[in-house]
Amino acid sequence: MDPASAFMSGPRMTSKSPVEEPATSAPLSSGPLAGLRILELGHFVAAPFAARLLADLGAEVIKVEPPGGDPVRQWGEQVNGASLWWSMHGRNKLSISLDLKKPRARDIVLGLAAQCDAVIENFRPGQLERWGLGAEALRRVRPDLVIAQISGYGQNGPHRDRPAFGVIGEAVGGLRYLTNRSDPTGEPPVRVGISIGDSAAGLYAALGVVAALWKRDRDGRGRTIDVALSEAVLSLMEGMLPEYGALGKIKQPTGSAIATAAPSNAYPTADGAWILIAANSDPLFRRLAQLIGRPELADMQKYVGNAQRVRNAEELDGIIADWSRQRPSREIFDELDGASIPASFIYTAADCAADPQFRARGMVREVVDPLHGQVLHAGIVPHVPEDPGSIRWAGPALGEHTEPILRDVLGLGAAEMNDLRREGVI
Repeated sequence: MDPASAFMSGPRMTSKSPVEEPATSAPLSSGPLAGLRILELGHFVAAPFAARLLADLGAEVIKVEPPGGDPVRQWGEQVNGASLWWSMHGRNKLSISLDLKKPRARDIVLGLAAQCDAVIENFRPGQLERWGLGAEALRRVRPDLVIAQISGYGQNGPHRDRPAFGVIGEAVGGLRYLTNRSDPTGEPPVRVGISIGDSAAGLYAALGVVAALWKRDRDGRGRTIDVALSEAVLSLMEGMLPEYGALGKIKQPTGSAIATAAPSNAYPTADGAWILIAANSDPLFRRLAQLIGRPELADMQKYVGNAQRVRNAEELDGIIADWSRQRPSREIFDELDGASIPASFIYTAADCAADPQFRARGMVREVVDPLHGQVLHAGIVPHVPEDPGSIRWAGPALGEHTEPILRDVLGLGAAEMNDLRREGVI
């Protein structure tokens, strides 16, 4: 008998009874995905981000971590050795610590997979197969399992085995070229500032999981979601490929401007700040021209229609900048807002935290973290007013839920857990 069958037969199976979860004021069933159970075999950013999105919307996520924990636990600012990023990155998840190189850990993972609706992983292609945890093994224990696989280049093709992180996906997908300065100075191409390639892949994986589960509930079949970091970025690149294919045109960096709409740029102010103005429709531009004391601009042939304004954007931006640099940023914003012209300051973290709109919609929330006390988290996206998700707890300690998961999901007793601990499996 397959040793994994010890965890997948008879009365030990709990039919997805909920794991004992941390005390929280939020209802445990909150969110449209309540009742789903997801197994996360992820590390770093992409797969954990996908799983967090599902957890925020109510899914129960069991995160399997190696003995040293997910590397993100060591990233970013630390307080008393604990990552503040992890507080949000790992929130709403149950953490079980397993050494996947141990045969009995494989059996536990298969036992958990049998009790889950989906698995999300982002190991290099072939790694889980080498541990006996590939798609074939997982589907032997649950044929209708949805499996989301995130990798640098995808599960096939000539580059499938190349190593990659989000920054590599951003470069291969064309983003890093476009985020460069519009007037290169010999410095390296500019990074967005966050792991946007990982997060984009995580978004696609989460969407794929939900789509596959919707279909599974109609035909009873499991499906595989194959997301590549490079492809997730490439799919965001708007008209880059169509323009190249039809015209041979290579899309170029544009700095703070938008290549397809004008005026839309960041403009200097008298107090040394910058303000974004996006007056790129005919009615908006007419209102802006009136506001800056140049109403005749709206009727000049070279500024009539967006296409003409784009062709003459540099000159037009200079006119707007001449006006903006004579006034303080708050005065400019108030005037633009009063004229219903889209505009904004360049927000810092402090500005986001204090923003009344973010606060009113719960997009900046105060969350109690046992390791940090009260911390700020970004809220839940998307908003589902009829069945909102919740932040039930902050990122857990490594292996915090190992015993509850083994007990409540697999039905293991104290003696068996002691054996696993002695063998270094947990």
